[in-house]
Amino acid sequence: MDKSSFAKLSTFRKQLHQYPELSGEEKETAKRVLDFFKDIPVDKTIQNLGGTGLAFVFEGKEPGPTSLFRCELDGLPIKEENNIPYLSNNSGKSHVCGHDGHMAIISGLGLKLAEKKPAKGRVVLLFQPAEETGEGAQAVINDKKYETIRADYAFALHNLPRYDMHQIVIKKGAFASASVGMIVKLKGRNSHSAHPEAGNSPALAMSKIIVALERLPDAMKKFTLVTVIHAKLGEINFGTTPGEATVMATLRAYENETRDLLVTYAEKLCGQIAKEYGLEVSFDYTEKFAATHNDPEAWDYGNTAAKKLGLKTKHVRVPFRWSEDFGLFSSSTKTLLFGLGSGKKQPQLHEPHFDFPDELIPTGVDMFWEIIGQLHH
Repeated sequence: MDKSSFAKLSTFRKQLHQYPELSGEEKETAKRVLDFFKDIPVDKTIQNLGGTGLAFVFEGKEPGPTSLFRCELDGLPIKEENNIPYLSNNSGKSHVCGHDGHMAIISGLGLKLAEKKPAKGRVVLLFQPAEETGEGAQAVINDKKYETIRADYAFALHNLPRYDMHQIVIKKGAFASASVGMIVKLKGRNSHSAHPEAGNSPALAMSKIIVALERLPDAMKKFTLVTVIHAKLGEINFGTTPGEATVMATLRAYENETRDLLVTYAEKLCGQIAKEYGLEVSFDYTEKFAATHNDPEAWDYGNTAAKKLGLKTKHVRVPFRWSEDFGLFSSSTKTLLFGLGSGKKQPQLHEPHFDFPDELIPTGVDMFWEIIGQLHH
């Protein structure tokens, strides 16, 4: 990548970093991306895809496959704690997951495609909304406009702290876990706190559920994880015995089927405890992520690209515990999600001190460009 292109992408990344927007609210971010692409000869631009999403299509002259390269538009509801001149201007919001860097990489791919379009097939650059909540990929796929760009292959990367800079982290099959947010609501009966025996407090049941849910994976044959992330008992009123309680937990597994089985067991467990204490129980679910599976053929394109570029490659054996909604594309498309090492000393993702290293931009662009070369030239 020449100095001019790198400077342009680095400046753009820092601009995106200053104005993060939360999932589903990325209107200004989408406008900035659209403005970046205004001088790039795109064959087709799709706006408002799955909400605020954008897709830029580059057509080849000969028939061939459709490949999709995806990045994320959204930031996080986390206050940034960096000492940098381009600190987030949006209070309580930040790009401490590196989506600003991922957008810069896909934008860099746009610059390359402006110089050399695909010879055959077509390349789609997707800027997807709402990855952090697990809603964006589903919204894009459900959008009728997506049918016009449905891909044969889909590729994405995620920067990974605690791995060497520029290292490619790759795996066939399951790569990132399936997960879901579970909300357990218990309903008992309020009473005066001077007469707790007249009511039915869910306090003990809630305590048991918190402990039991986190121990539930011990009974599972395959890897699962339950993390209780929030609990609430009644309201702050010293004269009243609580009548309601809520427990929230994230349930994870390497496969969608195992996650669903874990949900079934968790519901039975909570139901039994609620019954023991004479309480009503109900369940809600949010932030559902499908497992991300790397197709062997798509994996081969990525692995070959890393070899051609002479990049250090780590072939991991165990899937990552975190989730990525890119997994939804896996059900209908040959997908590859790989990691790009962002430094051994880099703060972890979602930590307030995280900042995407600009020197990764050319590496990400080169990886995707090599894949395009194999598929479209």
